[in-house]
Amino acid sequence: MLFYKGILHSHQFSVPTICVGNLAVGGTGKTPHTEYLIRLLHKDYHVAVLSRGYRRKTKGFLLANAQSSSLEIGDEPYQMMKHYPDIRVAVDENRCEGIEKLTSLKNPPVDVILLDDAYQHRYVNAGINILLTDSHRLFCDDQLLPAGLLREPIKEKERAQIVIVTKCPDDIKPIDFNVITKKLNLYPYQQLFFTKYNYGELYRLFGKNSDRSGNNTLTLSSVLPETSVLLFTGIANNKMIVDKLHEYIKHITEFNLPDHHNFTTEDMARLERCFSNLQGYKRIIITTEKDAARLQKRNDISKLIKEHLYVLPVKVAFLQDQEESFNQIILNYVRKN
Repeated sequence: MLFYKGILHSHQFSVPTICVGNLAVGGTGKTPHTEYLIRLLHKDYHVAVLSRGYRRKTKGFLLANAQSSSLEIGDEPYQMMKHYPDIRVAVDENRCEGIEKLTSLKNPPVDVILLDDAYQHRYVNAGINILLTDSHRLFCDDQLLPAGLLREPIKEKERAQIVIVTKCPDDIKPIDFNVITKKLNLYPYQQLFFTKYNYGELYRLFGKNSDRSGNNTLTLSSVLPETSVLLFTGIANNKMIVDKLHEYIKHITEFNLPDHHNFTTEDMARLERCFSNLQGYKRIIITTEKDAARLQKRNDISKLIKEHLYVLPVKVAFLQDQEESFNQIILNYVRKN
């Protein structure tokens, strides 16, 4: 209300700024979509990502480096830093201050800033606002907290130039696109896109040469249906992962913790006990990349867990041949500015 009445003011910046956010609490896929933008831009531009660093143990502005941990900068910024070490990743609860500090950097200067989860940070007037909504719980079907999951009213969709319906099922029908488009009831100036998740090869988190290449990877199709899988997650909703794993694997045991949960030594002990109780001669643990960010530098994980722990990566894919159209909107904005 104070922003709409002009009592509080939004700030524009000379550097291109792209905000990725949502109206609801919980996971709509902000990090995978931010990583998509990184891949699109970082070969031609010096990209920086600015996040609040949710649940980090520090305050103020921090520029991530090779020694940074998820406790210092948050699990999602840490994940992006590990995936894209050639970009700058920073955290600051004051986004305006964070942008000013990033734009003051030299050698090289920052060309474009991606704002992760900043749709509610009205002090910044981003050049492009990308609003995400989960296909399984569209914001038009939701209600404000505490009755629903919305953290601001549905009418605030009007601030977005781009709306993306995320986590669409692989078998989505043409009529579903039409139904969703009608329900969202977007304005003429808004562009609507649809995306889904593509899951990659499982890779080992620990061990020699543990990474996403080489002999440390497994395809889901190569995991025997008889393999017993312990799915260890601390995310908002793991249903999509469970459904995907069930396409290849019969026996899945879930070990779920709250979103952004800071793992404890007791959690690690419970994880080992749960894994030891799995039946079958072949057993593995699967976790997400966001959870892996919080696990990687822990010193209380047993050898047994390290030897069997795999990470399931995910990337965004556009539907309806929309990728080129989306890319051009982003690239044209950055070039122009």
